[in-house]
Amino acid sequence: FCSRLSEKKDMKFNKKRLRFLSDNEKIKQGSEGVLYWMLRDQRVQDNWALIHAQRLAVKENLPLHVCFCLVVPKSELSTLRHYSFMLKGLEEVAKECEQLNIQFHLLHGAPGKVLPGFVSNRSFGAVVTDFSPIREPLQWLEDVKKKLPKDIPFIQVDAHNIVPCWVASPKLEYSARTIRGKITNLLSEFLTDFPLVDAHPHTATRTAKGVDWDKTLASLDVDRTVKEPEWAKPGTKPGMDMLESFIDVRLKLFGSQRNDPNAPALSQLSPWLRFGQISAQRVAWQVQRNGKNASQSIPAFIEELVVRRELTDNFCFYNKKYDSVEGAYEWAQKTLKDHAKDERPYLYTREQLEKAKTHDKLWNAAQYQMVTEGKMHGFLRMYWAKKILEWTSSPEEALSIALYLNDRYELDGQDPNGFVGCMWSICGIHDQGWAERAVFGKIRYMNYKGCLRKFNVAQFERKYCPKSL
Repeated sequence: FCSRLSEKKDMKFNKKRLRFLSDNEKIKQGSEGVLYWMLRDQRVQDNWALIHAQRLAVKENLPLHVCFCLVVPKSELSTLRHYSFMLKGLEEVAKECEQLNIQFHLLHGAPGKVLPGFVSNRSFGAVVTDFSPIREPLQWLEDVKKKLPKDIPFIQVDAHNIVPCWVASPKLEYSARTIRGKITNLLSEFLTDFPLVDAHPHTATRTAKGVDWDKTLASLDVDRTVKEPEWAKPGTKPGMDMLESFIDVRLKLFGSQRNDPNAPALSQLSPWLRFGQISAQRVAWQVQRNGKNASQSIPAFIEELVVRRELTDNFCFYNKKYDSVEGAYEWAQKTLKDHAKDERPYLYTREQLEKAKTHDKLWNAAQYQMVTEGKMHGFLRMYWAKKILEWTSSPEEALSIALYLNDRYELDGQDPNGFVGCMWSICGIHDQGWAERAVFGKIRYMNYKGCLRKFNVAQFERKYCPKSL
């Protein structure tokens, strides 16, 4: 075991995982520490950004600090469901940092306002951060970059994707088919085990202020009607427990039953991946190492976890209109426009859809599951979003309602996976044109009859038909 530990210590950090956002690459001399600004990857172990920050700090004999900027936008999407999951996870991060002699700081406010002053004040010599392709974090990055002292290296590490987004492809990929080879050719280089983040050898003279986590959560201005679900406990440890149960119990069903909403065949890991509480790379590594009793399911799972998931980061990173009909391919925009005036069989308001008050029992059941449990089966998410296109007055309205419902209720909402899932269903992203029909045009169609052929719809409806919303 000891030799394994020292082996892990000597593991190389692949420099392609990082890029400098600053002109200066040399750490500032006479500084008092290295800072990891934690953003998307909210965990201590299996985190390339924190691994890199620690190695920088050790090399320079400096203390190591981690900070998180807590921002709560005034929005219907700011719910107790999301913020409680996030804060309870961060509480676990803070405890783990303390055990490892790493200072954890919770800052309140927009990063551009609070971070540069914090860096100057504490005389940090370098700032490391992780990667997100989404509009708001990209804007925060720009805001911070503008105001950080010029002599401090600002380094970004993609700790979320197995193959860093900018390495996998320098451009917007058309579909899974065009990115698959690029990612799989690089997996042998990037899909490795992780070195440990260890007890930090240099102690900070100025320590972090303690955080009253319960008080912080109670003080947040969030919508408390969207409650925390029972099934998903926040934090890295529950996420790793869920992974273990997937490998032991559900993985063997994944290959053949992943499209059956009644079958216990899915990993259920999306909330922990979304908040960066567990690493997709760790998941892939463990599944390949320990899933030997279910080897026929592994390729299908790796396709979804790695190729499809990293394709969604590619889409959001290289397409600024990733959540708008204008971000769709030309053929899709044209076909949706051509059919915009087609008569809809039913028209529902956002409120009717939110309360699961449609004529379709399967749709209502899927919506009810999402509102109450914060999750919806992947196959049903496609059906659910396509029906919103069919039952609203325009593709623009359909996309806006689908994203609102997904981002408000899904525990894994407000994430590239969700944006691309809705864009695939409604705007044909990463798909091809199909036979033309009313309303949908050439966008792939799904209907209730098709679901009846795929799985026991009545069983699902019995379980989830709305008690009342």
